[in-house]
Amino acid sequence: MTLTATDRPLPPLAPRAWLRYDVVSRIIDRLTPETALEIGCGQGAFGARLATRADYLGVEPDTDSFTVAYERITALGGTVLNAISSELEPGATYDLVCAFEVLEHIEDDKGALAEWVTHVRPGGHLVLSVPAFQERFGPMDRHAGHFRRYSPEGLTTRLEEAGLSEVDITVYGWPLGYALEAVRNRIDARKLAKVEDLTPEELTRATGRTFQPSGRLKGAVIALATSPFMALQRLRPETGTGLVAVATRLD
Repeated sequence: MTLTATDRPLPPLAPRAWLRYDVVSRIIDRLTPETALEIGCGQGAFGARLATRADYLGVEPDTDSFTVAYERITALGGTVLNAISSELEPGATYDLVCAFEVLEHIEDDKGALAEWVTHVRPGGHLVLSVPAFQERFGPMDRHAGHFRRYSPEGLTTRLEEAGLSEVDITVYGWPLGYALEAVRNRIDARKLAKVEDLTPEELTRATGRTFQPSGRLKGAVIALATSPFMALQRLRPETGTGLVAVATRLD
């Protein structure tokens, strides 16, 4: 029997990604985009979900992550390129442009946002996620190749500087995100000496393949265990370890 796109199982998400997707999916429900571009789609766990809801294109520069994303997303009708967004056809715009856990890896975040906005159609939206609050910057961030974390106010400023309006930011991750981050900080603190010679770009390429679950059973267990915390975090939308932002391009 041949599986259709709607019959194919979706890739598993890590616990932090489930917390993030709980926020993102509600935004997508509200926006109902017909076309979507994901910048830095990693191994395609989010992209596979978006590909069932819009005409989807993902770009991913890391060859190993791209290979996994290609298998996952093209089976669901989406398209994936081993590329960066600036290599896309000039003038191509989308109802939704998204970038999840990408901006913090880019030293010139202001320049990156300015380029990303060129792919948002007038009236369309940019949706992105980043780690929250610079005072929480720790071994996990250094090991992942992060340049910074963001406050809601700082991220709002960056998005408005890029020409976006109607910025809405949700803080997510309470309370589970704190425990997950503490574990990652402890693990990554032991790894830092081994990667001190690597550049942020090299660390970034590796981070998309780190702590990614595989297998349907393991994915189902993670989803079940995380589901109560997805409900809990909605009670504290201004407290947590990450930010999800949505903003509109009006011109």
